[in-house]
Amino acid sequence: MSVNVPAYLERIGYSGPRDPTLETLRGVHRAHMLTVPFENLDIWRKRKIVLDPERFVHKVVDERRGGFCYELNGAFAALLEALGFRVTLLSARVARDDGSYGQEFDHLTLRVDLHEPWLADVGFGDSFLEPLQLKVGLDQKQGVRKFSIIKSDGALLLARKYGWFRKPEYSFRLTARKLDEFAAMCHYHQTSRHSPFTQKRLSTRATPDGRITLTDNRLIVTRHSIRDEYPVSSQDEWYGLLREHFGVVLHQTAELGRKAGSKSSAGVEAFQTTTASS
Repeated sequence: MSVNVPAYLERIGYSGPRDPTLETLRGVHRAHMLTVPFENLDIWRKRKIVLDPERFVHKVVDERRGGFCYELNGAFAALLEALGFRVTLLSARVARDDGSYGQEFDHLTLRVDLHEPWLADVGFGDSFLEPLQLKVGLDQKQGVRKFSIIKSDGALLLARKYGWFRKPEYSFRLTARKLDEFAAMCHYHQTSRHSPFTQKRLSTRATPDGRITLTDNRLIVTRHSIRDEYPVSSQDEWYGLLREHFGVVLHQTAELGRKAGSKSSAGVEAFQTTTASS
């Protein structure tokens, strides 16, 4: 596919070098994380997400939207390849609170090969801002955070470190995958009442000193590890916050609504999407 590289780089606010080097990879990865939100709003709009890189790029660049892992890392992979990077799609299984892991193809992450391999991921929400070396046992510090990749049950495990404690993020293998292999899990995450993405609306992105997140009824702002929560009192306020903090404009034209406690399949929202002015 053909990617309008200047338009994509303008979208993420990146004006650095474009040659396929580690400096460029770090720069575009960080810019993407700080600009493009991880969000599930199309799932709530009943707007089917199809595994198509052209659609991913159109949504991020032309609609000035975000998306979830398949979309964001799919679009980012297309950008990296257009810049001359060698990119491999990898399947990951997300860690659950009970210590288990999701199914294969639960998450899409990326391997980028330079002189050595790197793990790139702009679609996992609150995670690393810059790519990590794909090197087992190396503690990698980014700001106040530390990440490590360890071997676990024949796979690799991305973990966040808190002192001596490791919190698993996801398990993955280095087997090259094709985008269509993720189709079943992409459908599941859009439609199942057990999917975390059908439980509530979510839009979140990194900031230079923390993170900002908008849920159904809360705006959560984290700065320098200090978390503040603000209630959202109305839908008008919610849409205003979505535009202010994420650059996403959704004009509500009809809303059949979701009642509290209803199943995730209930309710439909119809919107018209426009581009937020920069």
